[in-house]
Amino acid sequence: MANAEERRFEVLRAIVADYVSNQEPVGSKAIVDRHNLGVSSATVRNDMAALEEEGYITQPHTSAGRIPTDKGYRLFVDRIAEVKPLSAAERRAITAFLDSGTDVDDVLRRSVRLLAQLTRQVAVIQYPMMTNSAVRHLEVVPLTPARLMLVLITDSGRVDQRTVDLGDVITEENVGRLRTVLNGALAGRRLSEAAASVAELPEKSPGDLRDSLTRVCTVLVESLVEHPEERLVLGGTANLTRNVSDFPGSLRQVLEALEEQVIVLKLLAAARNPGAVTVRIGEENEDEQMRSTSVVSIGYGMDDMLLGGMGVVGPTRMDYPNTIAAVRAVANYVGQILSGR
Repeated sequence: MANAEERRFEVLRAIVADYVSNQEPVGSKAIVDRHNLGVSSATVRNDMAALEEEGYITQPHTSAGRIPTDKGYRLFVDRIAEVKPLSAAERRAITAFLDSGTDVDDVLRRSVRLLAQLTRQVAVIQYPMMTNSAVRHLEVVPLTPARLMLVLITDSGRVDQRTVDLGDVITEENVGRLRTVLNGALAGRRLSEAAASVAELPEKSPGDLRDSLTRVCTVLVESLVEHPEERLVLGGTANLTRNVSDFPGSLRQVLEALEEQVIVLKLLAAARNPGAVTVRIGEENEDEQMRSTSVVSIGYGMDDMLLGGMGVVGPTRMDYPNTIAAVRAVANYVGQILSGR
């Protein structure tokens, strides 16, 4: 019986491969001709009947061929023993392309563009989550004698710039003192801890710095407290329109859903651990507008530190092995680059 089950899975694998490649329902003769299964057409027809009865494949319209169902794709994805790794040339191209990013915004934009090109799907990446970041450095730059620019740099590569009107002139010496006091309270601390530390600074500061420090700290706390809306970068939306027939009557809904940041963030929420790929197929997606799609998502970061989520959205008729390999590879490089900045 185990052999029969394995054979049926090979038939399912053949149907998935041919349907993803050709977008045509697959018949038993085509499976025998194209795939070296070593069994007769009659055996393949029996296996297809069993797969259909179990809900793994279905017959569209009056076609003699079959196509995979969401349940069939799920079994196929769960049984992918090995994901084909990207070639050395592809890996070098990814590294070179992402390494030349100038800052975190540029790296994320490049990542999305690259992932959309590699998978020919919609790519999405979440900005590094502030809760998991620590302050690397705060630069204090005088713009005028009474105005400062604060440049907050986190260990995830995020840069936040704010200006502060002091209401009075400050000397270069006092700007240096401010910089020292602030970095002493901030450097190396997680953002939530840093916010609490900064809020207490004015009370402890020397009298001649107190007014300036109060104004600076008020602005800094706003930077340090995470904004409730997470920022996303989306790319390759036009890829969905290449095969409108993959979204019968629902392409507009999918495009509208992708415009809703909350929906996309929910899609990425399953990505909890850097390097662990999650695949949601069709009906497994909570949001009704996304039930004609598959979402391949992953967390990016370094070691156990999750910086954010990324992934691709496409039709359920997707090249899952290559998509998973591309998502994993790009996430790996993004995590390395942002953690090393």
